[in-house]
Amino acid sequence: MRLAANAGLKTIVLSAVWKQGASASGDLPPLRRAVRAAKAEGIEPQLAVYQLSASTPLDDASRTAFSEYAVALVHALPSVRTVFVGNEPNLNLFWMPQFDSSGGDAAAAAYEQLLATTYDALKSADSKLTVVGGNLAPRGGDDPSASRQTHSPTSFIEDVGNAYRASGRTKPLMDMFSLHVYGESPKIPPSFRHPHTTSIGIGDYDKLVALLGRAFDGTAQPGSKVPIVYGEYGVETNVPADGYTGSEVVPTAAVKTQARYYRQAIELAACQKTVRALDFFHVIDERKLTGLQSGLYYLDGTAKPSAGAVRAASEHPGCRS
Repeated sequence: MRLAANAGLKTIVLSAVWKQGASASGDLPPLRRAVRAAKAEGIEPQLAVYQLSASTPLDDASRTAFSEYAVALVHALPSVRTVFVGNEPNLNLFWMPQFDSSGGDAAAAAYEQLLATTYDALKSADSKLTVVGGNLAPRGGDDPSASRQTHSPTSFIEDVGNAYRASGRTKPLMDMFSLHVYGESPKIPPSFRHPHTTSIGIGDYDKLVALLGRAFDGTAQPGSKVPIVYGEYGVETNVPADGYTGSEVVPTAAVKTQARYYRQAIELAACQKTVRALDFFHVIDERKLTGLQSGLYYLDGTAKPSAGAVRAASEHPGCRS
């Protein structure tokens, strides 16, 4: 948390992974320690509650259990005022099934039900909590015959909107909408646009706002005016051999490239009227090279150039489109 503060970060997202039979009390000790550490450094702790696909909540009982778990956590962690519901439900790693037997989007309709249930439970517990929905991966295949079942954020947003309208619900689903905005490779700057594909990045702000508008405008759920969070952004870098384990499985960028992209990402987001936050994933590199070395710091806590770049940009977040 001290390293996060040194890099100028103002919030940090903590994970709580739900599964069938999960106990909030059993998962609280490390969360309490993390919240205390964040508060000590002047960082706002936020909470992401989600599951892996083996525990996808697909019926009323499991949706209720998920929402009760989230409520129990925020009751026990009064410093947490923002809750992200779900994580990348458009990917089969976190949500199954993605498609129904006819090739329709099963995941979006089921996620809409979970989001509605959890939103209502959290707001009943504390009406001032901020509930963040979506939390989508930036790309997906939309192909029910593919070996890996995924949806693009474009189709998922449209399908959640259709499910919401069909439900007849007269209350919102979320206070903010989150999208993860990783580039396709370290060569892709945050300004890159996808006008002819279903992927969405930071450079596609107008496209995203239009999608949200088509999905929700005219309902109780704000669409084109809903506040947006870029909930994950990262660029994996080259790292020294010491301390890291395994072998890298994706291309990596020079640390100076990462620093330049992170600064550009902040400057772009500062220009975008409804964007409220940009979260970097991670603060510190993961040890295993099969994981993410996208941190502002190397594994041993040594700062990469991006730590200083993020601090400077966050202190003076000028709009540079």
